[in-house]
Amino acid sequence: MKKLYLIRHAKSSWEDHILSDHDRPLSNRGRKDAPIVGDVLKSKNVTPDLILSSTARRALKTAKIFSTILNYPIESIVTDSTIYEATTQNLLDVLSKVDDNNTTLFMFGHNPAFTVLANLLGDKFIDNMPTCAVAEFELSINLWKEVRAECGKLVSFEYPKKYLK
Repeated sequence: MKKLYLIRHAKSSWEDHILSDHDRPLSNRGRKDAPIVGDVLKSKNVTPDLILSSTARRALKTAKIFSTILNYPIESIVTDSTIYEATTQNLLDVLSKVDDNNTTLFMFGHNPAFTVLANLLGDKFIDNMPTCAVAEFELSINLWKEVRAECGKLVSFEYPKKYLK
């Protein structure tokens, strides 16, 4: 069995209209939300074997915040440009190439592909993955190359507004 955590980047800033979409940073809200959700995972004693992130600035910054909270070495984060603006098939291809020694994988990226992938893999419908949402799956596979539609069970679905009062 493999564990997959699909994590949408935290809220990004639209203040600087000169920046490309790829280079947009996190907004103040994103910088506040990411530690909240990271702490939720820490309270569940979740430890990633591998963190994969989109190369987009907002996704990588979210991955770094989670890494710090979960004591995962920031220098061990693997970036993949394919995750940015990915199709569902692109994401499945990325997953299928993960080293099988990694049982628990965190992947940081973007909508709409993450919501579509979550619904393809899982047994429960997710209407939308809001910013900084985490969809946790248990995958009934032994090798990452076996990842396919409906191979997963949605274990939990976390997002910042569940924890903000």
